[in-house]
Amino acid sequence: MSEQIYVIAGKDEPLVNARCQELVNRLVDPEDRMTGLLSAEGAQIPISDVLDELRTAPFLTGRRVVVVKGADDFVSKNRPALEKYFDKPCPTGVLVLTVSSWPKQTKLAKKLPKVGTLIEVSPPKRHELPRYLIEYAQRTSKMKLDRPAAEMLIELVGEDLTLLYNEIDKLALFARDEKAITSRHVEALAGHNRIFGAFEVIEAMLAGQPLQAIRRLRNMFEEDKSAEYTVVGAFAYHLRRMFSAKAMLQKGAGPGDVAGKLRIWNNKDRFFAQLRQTSLEQLGKYLEQLAAIDYAVKTGQAKTQVAMEQLVLQLAG
Repeated sequence: MSEQIYVIAGKDEPLVNARCQELVNRLVDPEDRMTGLLSAEGAQIPISDVLDELRTAPFLTGRRVVVVKGADDFVSKNRPALEKYFDKPCPTGVLVLTVSSWPKQTKLAKKLPKVGTLIEVSPPKRHELPRYLIEYAQRTSKMKLDRPAAEMLIELVGEDLTLLYNEIDKLALFARDEKAITSRHVEALAGHNRIFGAFEVIEAMLAGQPLQAIRRLRNMFEEDKSAEYTVVGAFAYHLRRMFSAKAMLQKGAGPGDVAGKLRIWNNKDRFFAQLRQTSLEQLGKYLEQLAAIDYAVKTGQAKTQVAMEQLVLQLAG
């Protein structure tokens, strides 16, 4: 039995909307949405329409779900009417409100636990992201996402939870016959183009071809609209593999063992050629510079494409 009222509160609108969509998917089957779901912006729907919809008997569905998004002003404007509704919600209606804040001292906040649920949404910290992704995959598609795959996805896509959820939705379809999402699926679907693009840029950099490196970098931005958020991760992923491979070689491992352990199947000869052109110390410095770019971008001190082009020119020179 679902609750009669849900309030989803959070400052990050994309995350709040993503959580709202998850809830709607659970409450209303796709085939019932024509008659069982109304979704509207708080500024565009009067309280009378919301209440009428909630109190109308469901037609061909078990319940009516009414979603009011961006409802902060809607709640403030219609507080008395909502307080009355919270006292006696319709048993066949489900009200979902998305708000940026839900002050706990208000009458509505005090009434909510008796008839509904407050879902508070806040961006997870970096170390919490794998767990969020694993739980999301299980909750939305009943798919098992292993931790190495979750970590790889974060490296390639970045820490934007909405983008990560979108990638998992695609991966769930891609791997649906296997009932589990692994690193192999992530690399094949989410990472292949990005990893290969970074591979080509780094190859031109190490060859001392700055114009070719910049051209290839710009192609990555032109061909992938999400590159602004993912390009740093793609470079970091490839450089970390190079760093690990170089360290293993220096400890006496053979190229075959290195390729097998790091799963380097494609462009193997070119990969080891890149390793011969750089040192472990240089690779460590490249990773430090990428980390600095990542921080600058996230704190608004730099634009991704500009910062990456500067780095490429510096390293190619």
